[in-house]
Amino acid sequence: MRINLSKILGFNAGYVDTASFLGIHGLFAAHVTGNFVTLGAALTSGNQNGAWAKLLALPMFCLVVFSVKLIDRSYLKASKSSYNFLLKLMFFLFTVAAVISIEYLPFPQTDTWPSFIVGMLLVAAMSIQNAVHRLHWTKEAPTTVMTGSTTQMMLDAADWFSQPSEEKKEQIRKRFSTVLPTMLSFALGCAVAALVYKFALIWLFVIPPVLMLASYWKKEDYIKN
Repeated sequence: MRINLSKILGFNAGYVDTASFLGIHGLFAAHVTGNFVTLGAALTSGNQNGAWAKLLALPMFCLVVFSVKLIDRSYLKASKSSYNFLLKLMFFLFTVAAVISIEYLPFPQTDTWPSFIVGMLLVAAMSIQNAVHRLHWTKEAPTTVMTGSTTQMMLDAADWFSQPSEEKKEQIRKRFSTVLPTMLSFALGCAVAALVYKFALIWLFVIPPVLMLASYWKKEDYIKN
């Protein structure tokens, strides 16, 4: 299986979401709306560990996406692309999170400034990945939340069993060939994050900046707008 940009980013999203959930008191860095569920559960149970990070994850996500759009517009006004800058910014955010985490992992089961900062850095980086998908990877399958991709695959599977036309079958094959590998990469990222958390905790957040180096290497390997 050829390793391309969407597979690397899908793996990264699965890895970061699982690593943040396990390492930072149930925080979802890539799937930020899930934090409302864990926040509600925490408040109900009385165990409010990581509550501030979960509460501020969505505002942080929104602020970063808003900022990315402004940055992109400023580049467009100068007849340039924001693409390289945004990838480098993701690498920087992941790297700072990795440096802090090496010093302070494992994070205690209470709210601390290192765990909060690492959580917000991860949310910010994944916000950029979400925004860049809408700005530069518009023809690629989503690389973060897999709900929409799973829904589309099941709809396509149902269409396939309804004896569609050859043209429709070709469209379904094409979607499967782009969506399924990214979904599998996401799932693999989740599994690897769990293994690193179990057996090499101190290196948990070192993997994402390495993945960003791989992403930068493969940065042109995507379906053009």
